[in-house]
Amino acid sequence: MKNSTKIPDTEFLKDFLDEKADLYNHIDFIENDPIQIPHHFSLKQDIEIAGFLTATISWGTRKSILTDAEKILSWMGNSPYDFILNYNEKDIDAFQHSSVHRTFNKEDLENFVKNLNRIYKEHESLENLFLLKEGETNFYHSFHRFRTEFFNNDEQHRSTKHVSSTYKNSSAKRLMMYLRWMVRQDRKGVDFGIWQNIDQKYLSIPLDVHTGNISRKLNIIQRKQNDWKTVEEMDLALRKFDDQDPAKYDFALFGVGIAKEF
Repeated sequence: MKNSTKIPDTEFLKDFLDEKADLYNHIDFIENDPIQIPHHFSLKQDIEIAGFLTATISWGTRKSILTDAEKILSWMGNSPYDFILNYNEKDIDAFQHSSVHRTFNKEDLENFVKNLNRIYKEHESLENLFLLKEGETNFYHSFHRFRTEFFNNDEQHRSTKHVSSTYKNSSAKRLMMYLRWMVRQDRKGVDFGIWQNIDQKYLSIPLDVHTGNISRKLNIIQRKQNDWKTVEEMDLALRKFDDQDPAKYDFALFGVGIAKEF
């Protein structure tokens, strides 16, 4: 299709998005996507650690994301959970690369690992830090609680810039993408669905420039900014189409964008 393709009318939009979500929510999707990194593992904690670190550096080209995520996991002996539990400060000396990923540097990586070490000594799973409280229907407050707990109330360290703040109106795209990986359950073989205590009906689309632009072309959203308020606007629209699994439409928007159908 060309960029001049007619935008589906509202009454046909659900069928259109359902069709595209089903098409692109496929195991072949993994090959060149950052989600392939946690797919190297089978242990729950290995999956969620590899997924969290990969999602954290998921900006820039997908090739560079994959290369740098592999670099981190190689340093960890490709056993991230064991590495985290037994980490000591001398281990950072074994990371021989001059950089980790763009502005995410060795100091950031070390602080992330130290925080993960502390957290896994207190919790069996990172899932515990994302749980919703009664009455919450999205992750606006959950992401803030996670960020506060992850950095142990230290807002001064430079690595805090790598975990977005919804309280500063960020769309928190990388955190939302990570939750989609961990929470969504289907039989397509892409998302893991290993977090059983969070209902996927509360997930939102990981909103960035690409999904935002496609959503505007499809008249799903009207706001021009890619921020948390726009995440909530998109929630209202997409949950009308599927209130039990709205995040599946991430595949549709991504696929339509890649195919340049609009």
